[in-house]
Amino acid sequence: MRILFVCTGNTCRSPLAEGLLRIRVHKEGLAAEVRSAGVSAVTGGPISRNSALILKEAGFEEQMSSLSIQESEVKWADLILTMTVGHKRSVIQRFPDAVDKTFTLKEYVEDDPLILQAIEEREQLVTELQLKQALAQTISVEERSRIFKLENTIPDYDISDPFGGSMNIYRQTAEEIGNSLDKLIEKMRRQQGGSS
Repeated sequence: MRILFVCTGNTCRSPLAEGLLRIRVHKEGLAAEVRSAGVSAVTGGPISRNSALILKEAGFEEQMSSLSIQESEVKWADLILTMTVGHKRSVIQRFPDAVDKTFTLKEYVEDDPLILQAIEEREQLVTELQLKQALAQTISVEERSRIFKLENTIPDYDISDPFGGSMNIYRQTAEEIGNSLDKLIEKMRRQQGGSS
């Protein structure tokens, strides 16, 4: 499996996710390649000092540099995991063919059946309403109300941006990412036939 993590500048969150997942994948003996990129990144720039320090503390020794998301990375990836809903939207707008393999990290590892059902229902409703809009049909108050209720059922899937923050803020973000990566590893284990 080839996984691409995406954030804004590819200097804080997505490099953390890439490095921390590479460590876990290696430790678990899972088959996966991991990269990261940014929707507004400058290719070849350094990652943030705090992200690099956290990765080094975790045992990740490789040097990383930022990468601007390109079609080649999108085609390479089997799965694109973004740090926020905004990043997901940006990837899908730029690379519409990637819609079926692009998720926020937290959304992809969500395991609450009620939330998963609400997400599916919302996706269907959004598609229906977009079609109605395209056909210049009126969207009813009930439909607007239904989508609002669904939105309130679904948690916030954005991972906080530590950019410009203290080392403590970076550690909180790394922990937030790490919790989702633990769930991702579980999911990968199941997909790869329970190997550990």
